[in-house]
Amino acid sequence: MTDAHLARLEVALRQFERQAATVSDWGRRLAAVLEAGGRLLACGNGGSAAQAQHLTAELVGRFEDERRPFAALPLHADTSTLTAIVNDYGVEELFARQVRAHGRPGDVLICLSTSGASHSVIAAARAAVRIGVEAWALTGPGPNALGRVCDETVTVDTPITSTVQEVHLAAIHMLCAAVDRSVREPDRRAVGTT
Repeated sequence: MTDAHLARLEVALRQFERQAATVSDWGRRLAAVLEAGGRLLACGNGGSAAQAQHLTAELVGRFEDERRPFAALPLHADTSTLTAIVNDYGVEELFARQVRAHGRPGDVLICLSTSGASHSVIAAARAAVRIGVEAWALTGPGPNALGRVCDETVTVDTPITSTVQEVHLAAIHMLCAAVDRSVREPDRRAVGTT
């Protein structure tokens, strides 16, 4: 007898496989940003905050292969900043104000939300788009409000929050593997140009 939780996860992963090429493309493009001195900002609430921090830890530290550290910031991790922003500006500004402080044109913001409806994450995406930071959403079922604000969206087509989070973790690891792969590969554009 198959466990219902594992059966749901298997179905979600099989459906998500159609978006694997997009996640790999994100990794390739993110690698180019990071190698050029740009940074990744990541945000989410609750379990999605943990996922955001997991992602940034893999980039500042390492995923599987040795490489130089990359600039990656989880926007929920500085409690003094968070509490000051919420106290002075309200919860909707929780991440948006930090995007405006830390983001530079050409950087990337990854927004994680199982519902795609988190007001603070949507506000962060809007702030990113306004200042020229590329905003990518990793959400549950779409279309959703966050996906409509971001430049690009990858969705997990299941209404079960825990399953969405588990697939998000797989996507994060796929993204990191793609970053590492891109960093290791020589720049093919330079081949034969000298």
